[in-house]
Amino acid sequence: MTDPTDPVDLVVANARLLVTMDDDRTEIAGGWVAVDGGVVVGTGPSGTEPAAVRRIDATGALVTPGLVNTHHHIYQNLTRALVPATHENLFGWLTHLYPIWAQLDEEASYLSAWVGFAELALGGCTTTMDHLYVHPRGGGDLITAEITAATELGMRFHATRGSMSRSQKDGGLPPDEVVQDQDEILAESERLVAQHHQRDPHAMVQVALAPCSPFSVTPELMTATAELAERLDVRLHTHLAEDADEDDYCEEVYGCRPLEYFEQVGWASDRSWVAHCVYPNQAEVERLAAWGTGVAHCPSSNQILSAGLAPIREMRDAGVHVGLGCDGSASADSASLWMETRAALLLARLRGGAAAMQAREALEIASRGGAACLGRQGQIGELSVGAAGDLVVWPLDGVRYAGAWSDPVEALLRCGPGIPSHTVIAGRVVVDDGHLVAPGVEDVLRRHEAVARRWQS
Repeated sequence: MTDPTDPVDLVVANARLLVTMDDDRTEIAGGWVAVDGGVVVGTGPSGTEPAAVRRIDATGALVTPGLVNTHHHIYQNLTRALVPATHENLFGWLTHLYPIWAQLDEEASYLSAWVGFAELALGGCTTTMDHLYVHPRGGGDLITAEITAATELGMRFHATRGSMSRSQKDGGLPPDEVVQDQDEILAESERLVAQHHQRDPHAMVQVALAPCSPFSVTPELMTATAELAERLDVRLHTHLAEDADEDDYCEEVYGCRPLEYFEQVGWASDRSWVAHCVYPNQAEVERLAAWGTGVAHCPSSNQILSAGLAPIREMRDAGVHVGLGCDGSASADSASLWMETRAALLLARLRGGAAAMQAREALEIASRGGAACLGRQGQIGELSVGAAGDLVVWPLDGVRYAGAWSDPVEALLRCGPGIPSHTVIAGRVVVDDGHLVAPGVEDVLRRHEAVARRWQS
């Protein structure tokens, strides 16, 4: 905003409650937030807002920062609710699905990403990552296909170049057709960072490196990837301590627990964030905090795959950065961060009692916590001046919220389901009055269905 008298790009005004999630956790009844040039330029009480090119009236609604998705496998929306995989635990589920996922190519990657980003935006997500670790031979440039879809929809996107190098013949879980050799993985990782990674504070696209899991990559690849990430100054992501079977696998193959292995291969740092982390003991929780390693909590997936109850209260109390993840669209089978936020609240209370978590903390995990996992504290996940102009308007009216007048934040997660009227990313309205702004959704859905049917035939 070069001239204070010029109108800003966007003002969202008259919110029943504006939750900024800034350092002071400021909440403003009857508040407004202004965005200009894709960045938050002010907040305040109603009647003090600046003139704007576009004004959204949020009367009766809760306005929050955009939600941040820290773990996902978006291509899996091509195999949702697929029987018999749905009846298995993690290892059995993967064994059924790996051969189907071997059909992944650029078209399937683009279409699944487009659909996945649209679903996320319709649920209030403004930043997402995707952990794409299946790279079949001849499949093409799957990551760039995803980035193309993200750009078309206006989604803030952290692409992670996943990998698998340990096939069934080497004692791993995936079949040969979906693994790559270490040199190819490292070369492609470096190429994608050079081609796509943006380093400015309001970057729309960033790239991280993400070997899949202890049972699908070699220790040598884990170590080499950590060294490459250090050299390129990008983040690291992997699955860790997700399932009891993983504990057994690491003990048998590596002679140690998963977090010990994680440290041995050079990943124990604040450059890393991990998915699930259901089975750390208290000493390991303390080590995660000391390392600065973040955790993507995936409550729906953990329930569906019967992985267990992650010790989120202990992690938060120890100072671990905890965010939320929708996880695989073939394990959680949906991509709603509202659902994950509510599930995180409920599971924490189920595990630790009614005082273990309240709605504001769950919302903080979904916003500020996610930003910390992605290494973007102060940039996303809050509505402070200078942060990205990513926000969500949550109507709290109608039958679903009747009687919920005392606390809008508690109402959002206790009532519902919460469905945004507006999702704004970098000051651009991507969901307007409940509808996706991007054109062509029916065509994309038709093409997506054709691929899904072909895969499952």
